Amino acid sequence: MGLKTHGLVTGIVMQLDTIHVPVMLERTLDLLAPALTGRARPVLVDATLGMGGHTRAALERFPDLTVIGIDRDSDALAIAQERLAPFADRVRFVHAVYDQLAELVADFGKDAVTGILFDLGVSSLQLDRAERGFSYSRDAPLDMRMDASCGATAADILASASEEDLRRVFAEYGEERLAGRYARAIVQTRVERPFTRSSELVATIQSVTPVNVQRQGHPAKRVFQALRIAVNEELRVLERAIPEALELVATGGRIVVLSYHSLEDRIVKRAFNRATTSSAPADLPIELPEHQPEFVSIVRGAELVSDAEEATNSRARPVRLRAVERVRREIS
Repeated sequence: MGLKTHGLVTGIVMQLDTIHVPVMLERTLDLLAPALTGRARPVLVDATLGMGGHTRAALERFPDLTVIGIDRDSDALAIAQERLAPFADRVRFVHAVYDQLAELVADFGKDAVTGILFDLGVSSLQLDRAERGFSYSRDAPLDMRMDASCGATAADILASASEEDLRRVFAEYGEERLAGRYARAIVQTRVERPFTRSSELVATIQSVTPVNVQRQGHPAKRVFQALRIAVNEELRVLERAIPEALELVATGGRIVVLSYHSLEDRIVKRAFNRATTSSAPADLPIELPEHQPEFVSIVRGAELVSDAEEATNSRARPVRLRAVERVRREIS
């Protein structure tokens, strides 16, 4: 289902411009600034454009910047296009999944870029529009597709996956301790009726969750996270995209990643650690130039959101920011 009227898009844009501030906005821009200033025609890839908040701020701050904005959600792209209309000559909009970075950048005649930004996870637009089915707190069709035009829905997965596959999804993608119990209950329930709405799934989960566990938080939270990740193949996409981003960024270029749960952050951490580690054998007395890492970390570990920002935006609480800069490129 798309945003069908221009008026609806305009209304959302007006609301965003008054109340929506992207997570860690100023910190993100400060980290990208050295890569986006002092060079001719810098190019930033916003790999998760969303509703264009980070990109708009970057275009305002860096007047020579061009942005390639990628998103799989056509609703988000429609909003971003209207919101970024004043910068139309400096933005390229792409409806795609962000693990196609090199191909998408090549389509615009580029073989390298000076900055890449990933703001991962589910967007405010997707969470706040109940009909998308991402939220366990509001009844809606069990969809959860970031690109509503293609692919299997959450309802499809619940209808077709085996008990073992469901258990694995909940355990791996949701880190859910009761994964086996929930998978068993779902398989038993779907024999009598298919799951089509979020409230049906929530009711089944609650019915088999011990009272003491329910007191610790909503029992469906991790299951919904796991289904969303499975529907959109989020971790597989990220595992492909980060190495591609590392290869794509030019010398002096920077990559900034905002992750919202440990599974995402773990993938980013491992890839960045490999990129910033010397390849010299342990017993080599000196490090030869060809063994020096091609990247350096520009933040220590993973940065957390400030107390002040967390107080005004509870969704920013879990964010982990990591960033690297390419300092050399190996000549093959």
